[in-house]
Amino acid sequence: MFLLSSNLCAEDLVVEVPANPEKGFFFPFFLKVPELTETNYLIVETNNTGKVSDDFDIHLNSARKAILGNSIGPWVSKKLKAPILVPAFPRSEKHWETYTHAFDSDTMLVDSGKLKRIDLQLLAMINEAKSILRTHSVIVNERIVMTGFSASGTFANRFSLLHPESLKVVVAGGLNGILMLPVNSLNEVKLDYPLGLNNFEQVTGKAFAKEKWKALPQFLFMGENDTNDSTKFGDAYSDEEKATIYSSLGESMQPNRWENCQNKYLKHGANAVLKTYENIGHGTDLRIHNDILAFISENI
Repeated sequence: MFLLSSNLCAEDLVVEVPANPEKGFFFPFFLKVPELTETNYLIVETNNTGKVSDDFDIHLNSARKAILGNSIGPWVSKKLKAPILVPAFPRSEKHWETYTHAFDSDTMLVDSGKLKRIDLQLLAMINEAKSILRTHSVIVNERIVMTGFSASGTFANRFSLLHPESLKVVVAGGLNGILMLPVNSLNEVKLDYPLGLNNFEQVTGKAFAKEKWKALPQFLFMGENDTNDSTKFGDAYSDEEKATIYSSLGESMQPNRWENCQNKYLKHGANAVLKTYENIGHGTDLRIHNDILAFISENI
């Protein structure tokens, strides 16, 4: 039923779970089960290939490599001896504007086919992973720990507003100086997904769970020397979204836009640690990883 990864660690089991449309997911995912599980939470970090390609194997192999690597989620998984899930979502070259790995507006608005509502597909993958873990005598909490950096950090941030009831903790970094805001508008400018909540019910089919979002422990961070501004690229934001971001939050990613977003989170009651790390750009280091590990440990 499940395919063993060819890159198994000696002490851990890694399985490649094939797509299962009947169970609600159209793409495979990887699940790593530590030999000795000490933390009863499943960690989830979405894949970020870092480039477009219509060769699915490129995204599949990138996800396989990620789960065995040292990005935030896999690193925390090793330290906490916790299981981790990494999906293998594609990111198309032909349909380059659909930035699946960041779960942008084009992705959210896909209304048919395999890419429809990949956030719901991820929830289905999580349910399947819990079933697999039970076969290995690993029982995890209903809620998950979600991590991410850069595109996968943006995915995590947006997912946290879409499904706060499914999360125990969320960690997201390298966020391009912008967060999805828990408001409908700023300065009379309407904020549609993924900038805000103006069309939230229309695109999700449900109301924003404000109180659950406010209660969710969040660790959100940027490096002070990070110059990776996604608003400059058409796959991340449309021209209209870019104009809205510049007019309502600021054209300068740092410090203006990032500080404005932080202030909005605090103003609206987010249970968030918001940090800007000195002497680092678009990346992480052991200092950041240790802070994340401490934050997660304190909140699970």
